[in-house]
Amino acid sequence: MAGEQSERGGISMNRLKDATSPYLLQHADNPVDWFEWGEEAFAEARRRDVPLLISVGYSACHWCHVMAHESFEDPETARMMNERFVNVKVDREERPDVDAVYMNATTAMTGHGGWPMTVFATPDGDPFYCGTYFPRPQFQRLVAGVGQAWATDRQAVLSQGSKVVEALGQAAALPPGPLPTAETTQKAVRDLERSFDAVRGGFGGAPKFPPSMVLAFLLRHGTPDAVRMAEKTLEAMARGGIYDQLGGGFARYSVDAGWVVPHFEKMLYDNALLLRVYAQWWRATGSPLARRVALETADWLLREMRTSEGGFASALDADSEGVEGRFYVWTPSQLREALGEERGAWAASVFEVTEAGTFEHGTSVLQLLSDPDDVALLDDVRAELLTARSARVRPGRDDKVVAAWNGLAVAALAEAGALFERPGLVEAATRAAELLDEVHIDGGRLVRTSRDGRAGDNAGVLEDYGDVAEGFLALYAVTGDARWFHRAGELLETVLTRFPDGSGGFYDTPDDGERLFQRPQDPTDNAAPSGLFAAAGALLSYGALTGSARHREAAEAALGTVSVLAERHARFAGWGLAVTEAALAGPVEVAITGGLDDPRTAALHRAALMAGVPGLVIALGDGEVPLMEGRGLVGGEPAAYVCRGFTCHAPVTTPGDLKRELLGSRRG
Repeated sequence: MAGEQSERGGISMNRLKDATSPYLLQHADNPVDWFEWGEEAFAEARRRDVPLLISVGYSACHWCHVMAHESFEDPETARMMNERFVNVKVDREERPDVDAVYMNATTAMTGHGGWPMTVFATPDGDPFYCGTYFPRPQFQRLVAGVGQAWATDRQAVLSQGSKVVEALGQAAALPPGPLPTAETTQKAVRDLERSFDAVRGGFGGAPKFPPSMVLAFLLRHGTPDAVRMAEKTLEAMARGGIYDQLGGGFARYSVDAGWVVPHFEKMLYDNALLLRVYAQWWRATGSPLARRVALETADWLLREMRTSEGGFASALDADSEGVEGRFYVWTPSQLREALGEERGAWAASVFEVTEAGTFEHGTSVLQLLSDPDDVALLDDVRAELLTARSARVRPGRDDKVVAAWNGLAVAALAEAGALFERPGLVEAATRAAELLDEVHIDGGRLVRTSRDGRAGDNAGVLEDYGDVAEGFLALYAVTGDARWFHRAGELLETVLTRFPDGSGGFYDTPDDGERLFQRPQDPTDNAAPSGLFAAAGALLSYGALTGSARHREAAEAALGTVSVLAERHARFAGWGLAVTEAALAGPVEVAITGGLDDPRTAALHRAALMAGVPGLVIALGDGEVPLMEGRGLVGGEPAAYVCRGFTCHAPVTTPGDLKRELLGSRRG
């Protein structure tokens, strides 16, 4: 093996032994001579005159583990890789830019994508053959074949690579359309209705992913049809196997159309987004199920995902003891063993656990399709089963802190804490924001990841700036602490100066970032808001707080893409549509004066939070925020000013009057 390898505890360690990524560390004892992404790998490929073999994945990825066990831990496969290639292992969560450009190449070549992603590239990084998971025999043949082609038919390989790069370079970004209108959002609702599963909730067939951003849009849109689709989906997910009926929190997706069997990994971004949506569902309808699921998800975040530094870890693995889902599934006999015969049988009936099973090997994923009459017994049984489950081997946790996803968590916890009057959640949001401020931000520039309180060396991408700014503004709206307003402004200044594409949109990477074979730019929402729409939402809110035409115009230009997507691809523009609803509403601005410790101020603040106006912007505290300037007490009492574009109605001093003003503003 290469001289860079070392011994640790009798196990040969490769170059990944010093990585900060938990995913890369999972591969540190592979016999593969892995490099991290960087110039060292490119230089070595040029020196040896061999291609790069780039393997992209993430720590909670089940099929990444399968390919690692089959191929990367196999000495013969590793020998073939080491002889023919410079091998590069990439954590897609640390380097979403690298992942994005090679995923574009993979989907262009194969018609589909996924992880693990396997890319063969020239020493300069130009891809010439791509794929995803390969079983070991097929992978060995591929490694041998590509190596042989490079040695004997180099020109054909280089030609293939140049054609791919040229084709991707010529692919036009989605052209911006006009500023979306109310008709745009109505068309989007009609498009969503065409793919809506009226029986099981959600959109389309299997597999089903939580459509978090689409649900946020539908709740903001607020028409009966929109709310019906949102409620059906939210209830179906909350009662299905995709939701952890014992510990709270949602899995990544359901492999079936009925939300029964999940792919068991749990991601921070899913749960942050869903926490916010369930809290908003409760605000809109008062649903007890919405409240329970929101609070259980928040408690799960604090219990299982919070790091010692106050941030939130990226993911929990799908596997434990090398088996997918083992930690979460049950058999009737296991329920009886944990609860006794009578209550075990009752639990099996309530949670849909059968002898045949709903998952593998006669096991079942817990569901709660309806609430039993004896709610107290249900609570006791859930607590006992959670305790029994805690004795099992837990799935691994990827404890790196990703800036964007922590920004989503800050926003969700701050809002949920305020809505449910749980100050501990607001405190957790504040501590996570402080970690981002102290470790990830320097001079308005963001680092994407940290671990153990130490910043990584990977620059933030557009989604990091947009989501962290969104989180900071949400935290300001809840706490009145103006430092979060100022920090958001600094990040958005970087967005406006380093990311523009010259056509009203934004690239996903800054203009002074690492040069890849393609500069990534994807306006569509995927598992989390696209960088474009995340930035648009934060720019819109910041513009409303400051009266800045520059920020407002940048947000509106970015939203032009929504007009193109809404009619046919609304599922991929959920957050853009949600931001559009805010823009169409004004957004409505509320400036609340008075001491933050005054109960009268608190009552006005809560009335504003509970109003449910799309994208409502709240300013409170002192005059550091421009929206507060000139908004004084009324007769010595705290007051609220309802405004649009800094033009305000007469101030009100009671929660009831404020509620009426805000309801009138929504109708308008």
